[in-house]
Amino acid sequence: MSERLFGTDGIRGMANQHPMTAEMALKVGRAAGLIFLKEDRQHTILIGKDTRRSCYMIENALTAGFCSVGVNVLLTGPLPTPGVSYIMRSLRCDGGVMISASHNPYADNGIKIFGSDGYKIPDAAEDEIERLIATGEVDDFRPVAEKIGTARRIDDAVGRYIEFVKATFPKGMRLDGLRIVVDCSNGAGYKVGPETFRELGADVVAIGDRPNGLNINHGLGSVFSEEMRATVIVERADVGIAFDGDGDRIAMADEHGRLLDGNALLAIMGLERLERGDLPGNTVVANIMANAGLERALAPRDGKVLHTKVGDRYVVEAMREHGLTVGGEPSGHIVLLEHNTTGDATIAALDVLAVMRRKDQPLSTIARVYQPLPECHRKTPIDPAHRPDPDRLEQLARDAEAELDGHGRVVIRPSGTEPVIRVLVQHEDLRKAEALAARLAERVKGV
Repeated sequence: MSERLFGTDGIRGMANQHPMTAEMALKVGRAAGLIFLKEDRQHTILIGKDTRRSCYMIENALTAGFCSVGVNVLLTGPLPTPGVSYIMRSLRCDGGVMISASHNPYADNGIKIFGSDGYKIPDAAEDEIERLIATGEVDDFRPVAEKIGTARRIDDAVGRYIEFVKATFPKGMRLDGLRIVVDCSNGAGYKVGPETFRELGADVVAIGDRPNGLNINHGLGSVFSEEMRATVIVERADVGIAFDGDGDRIAMADEHGRLLDGNALLAIMGLERLERGDLPGNTVVANIMANAGLERALAPRDGKVLHTKVGDRYVVEAMREHGLTVGGEPSGHIVLLEHNTTGDATIAALDVLAVMRRKDQPLSTIARVYQPLPECHRKTPIDPAHRPDPDRLEQLARDAEAELDGHGRVVIRPSGTEPVIRVLVQHEDLRKAEALAARLAERVKGV
């Protein structure tokens, strides 16, 4: 096995093709089971999934792998990724697995692994799983008789998670009088999302809540928000909420159907906490692709932004390292560590709705705190066998940013998912941003 199994967010690929085959899932279950065996007792792993047809195949293979090394398995059925993280901690499990390819099309699938603390396992643990599989060492461990693991389903996982999510909403506050469009993307949150808001008193218009195994993320959800935004206008709703396939990513729309991305949501959450004196370090964590408008929104209250590499795991690592509680990415991964250990779209939505209730203002008014800086994106294909020097890319970005004289941002980075160099330029003058981005996209070819 020459190439690495794990990417920036677990293992991912087209289902029934390497590495997302039943055979590989069996090996991953066996290897992951071994790294969780720390004491002389029977251990337990929780497995959740989204609504893809291939989840049945991967779920059964993983279960067989875990049981074959003596680990018990609890199965939740379709449940958002943050729900898996919460339920496994609630049940004192030794680890958890989410079967999902997030916002990808239905033909893909993925495996995310969590430790007993509810956080995604570190790189070292992923490396050990890969080593056990590559060396075949995992094949030597075969408990027998009563030491083989068992598997059973948890019938009330969705209800447990809904109650947990509702408990994050301010005590005594309700959503009566609000009409909310909830786009579930035909994914893992198709029950959790609408039911949570209904139980808090909202009038809910649900779309994308009829999964059939093949329609997850198909023209719906946080990546394809057009139908959600249009439904807000048609239904004269107060707000629109769109989840991705595994419920850890969110996009929102105000009453006029205008889209709010992760930058805008972080600005709203961060500024409201700054006003209440409840933002540790006066700092929000965001990845390097965040819009400079986020920093400008927080600055009047002495708020700051700590930037990380792209990937929600790096956002979470920085939050834990610095004792911070609010972080996220422009894509809509919003992490509120005061409530959960991973991005949680439902909790993020409730947080914004709570700001609306406290201020007694529509979302369009609250969202004015964030004014994005115009930005331009470019990408340049590269030879996968000859990746450019990251130090030279960073120096090129610094030199280009110096040209902007403090009035913009420049990011140049290799993509983590395809053989390209990505260029981002933000500047008050969009034409200047576009010109500089085009020039940089050419220059990286020689780096």
